[in-house]
Amino acid sequence: MPPSCRLTPPRCWSIRNQRKKKTPGNSQSSKTQGSSGQVRQLSILTALCSVNTFTKPESDSPLCVFVFLTELDTKGKIMRVVTSIVKLVLLLGFLYLFICSLDVMSSAFQLVGGKAAGDIFQDNVVLSNPVAGLVIGVLVTVLVQSSSTSSSIVVSMVSSGLLEVESAVPIIMGANIGTSVTNTIVAMMQAADRNEFRRAFAGATVHDFFNWLSVLVLLPLEVATRGLYRLTLLVIQSFNIQSGEDAPDLLNVITDPLTDSIIELDKSVITGIATNDPEARNKSMIKRWCKTEINVAIFSKHIFVNVDLPDLAVGLILLALSLLVLCSCLVLIVKLLNSMLKGQVAVVIKKVLNTDFPFPFGWVTGYIAIVVGAGMTFIVQSSSVFTSAITPLVGIGVISLERAYPLTLGSNIGTTTTAILAAMASPGETLANSLQIALCHFFFNIMGILLWYPIPFMRVPIRLARGLGNRTAKYRWFAALYLILCFLVLPLSILGLSLAGWKVMVGVGVPIVALAVFVIIVNVMQSRCPRFLPRVLRNWNFLPRPLHSMAPWDRAVTSSFAFCGRHCCCCCNCKCCHCCQKEEEEDEKIRSNSMKSLEMYDNPALSKDEDPEYVKATHL
Repeated sequence: MPPSCRLTPPRCWSIRNQRKKKTPGNSQSSKTQGSSGQVRQLSILTALCSVNTFTKPESDSPLCVFVFLTELDTKGKIMRVVTSIVKLVLLLGFLYLFICSLDVMSSAFQLVGGKAAGDIFQDNVVLSNPVAGLVIGVLVTVLVQSSSTSSSIVVSMVSSGLLEVESAVPIIMGANIGTSVTNTIVAMMQAADRNEFRRAFAGATVHDFFNWLSVLVLLPLEVATRGLYRLTLLVIQSFNIQSGEDAPDLLNVITDPLTDSIIELDKSVITGIATNDPEARNKSMIKRWCKTEINVAIFSKHIFVNVDLPDLAVGLILLALSLLVLCSCLVLIVKLLNSMLKGQVAVVIKKVLNTDFPFPFGWVTGYIAIVVGAGMTFIVQSSSVFTSAITPLVGIGVISLERAYPLTLGSNIGTTTTAILAAMASPGETLANSLQIALCHFFFNIMGILLWYPIPFMRVPIRLARGLGNRTAKYRWFAALYLILCFLVLPLSILGLSLAGWKVMVGVGVPIVALAVFVIIVNVMQSRCPRFLPRVLRNWNFLPRPLHSMAPWDRAVTSSFAFCGRHCCCCCNCKCCHCCQKEEEEDEKIRSNSMKSLEMYDNPALSKDEDPEYVKATHL
């Protein structure tokens, strides 16, 4: 039984009994000290009693449920068990709606930007540029909110001869980046609490940093050596791979009845536009007819089947509704998890999930987490769903960032296995090319894991994500700016430079990259070895304040939102948001340390001074 769950009376209740049971040493000391010894003993017991009031167990702790059941009457026991069951059922129900809302949101994005995505894939001259292909993969996946959809478009284009396998590899890399936008959006829903937002945003963006860093290293190598293309071609030629069955439906069996009753899409329209089908452009993506086994077409049964609205209007309606359901379910899931994971059960779960195996097998723990992430992603058949599901758990502190990182890496592998199974269901004449692209996606993630995980020093995505989480927790508006810059402005800028020609791209890109590398090196030296830097470079104070501090930008942003009551009042009264930030940071420190520190006051009878001594202990 955990110590905090023991039902022991406070020690000060047994003062009278302890006075009667004096040891010889105690009696001798009481004789030599007289009455002061009794006062000192009484004061010490009183101080211990004050500590006991700080460490009393929480009555709502789930781990202490069975302990307190013995102290409850029959009605209390029944209510406690029924409450726990109801919370578990509600949690599963909200999780089901959360996953369904992600599916509907993906359909909404396809209705809004699906045809535009098909138009993007039409320009084969642009796709032959590796950088442009990478950016197009990012943008299309962000538009359709599904790497599986964008990958299937690429497979169809390769199968039809409109795109070569070598040109498709950068697009697959871009699709790998674009799929991480979903859990970043989910993390922004936890912006109400700074500590939760810090952890959740770091847990979501560790996926972004892994994908971007892998592309920065592997894309130049692929362009120079064609390593992925040659490796996958060797695998295809080495094995006599036969056309197999369709990819199995696991989680979709549960979610499809609800999502199909809301909307059904004809995804062949996007593929038709990408493959220059003239009839596809005039078709609606909303499925109106369903084929049956006896070749008889019947009407679909979703709620938009008879709605006379364009695809864009239906997509915007579904996008608004899905975001509303997504946010509501996420808030309710977090509240239920917080109510269920209190007290010692949270400690136990954290230890189980975040503790490594004993020496000398501690290094195996992360790789088992990768396998678990791959298996769970294979079950839900979507890396976005899995990473979005663990993001709230990272936010409330159940899963650490160090454990979320290998789980995310495993989800990258899991989503490629589904694509491999789907490619194996292709016809015999297109099987080789389809499977080669799926294997390119698989080996790209394997190489990224080998690069950024086995060596602890190389786990750079964790450090970058933690730093970004701290920054966004202090300046919460920076999260929206990061989302826009990382998944919209930066890809469009790179696409524009690549379309302008390699001379323009080199002339503009090289100075920017050189400046970024210089700033990174100087920042590292400022924190670790500033004595080797010139005096002027030991800090950035020689620059204007907006160029090296977010505080001026934060004042400008917060002052522009007049409806934000607390920030607005502070800005109006003191003309500066620094005091608001200072108060919030102090509140955060108090809140974060409230469960880690105990405050004890020494008894004044033991002190010669008139004022009592204040002692703060961080450990019992």
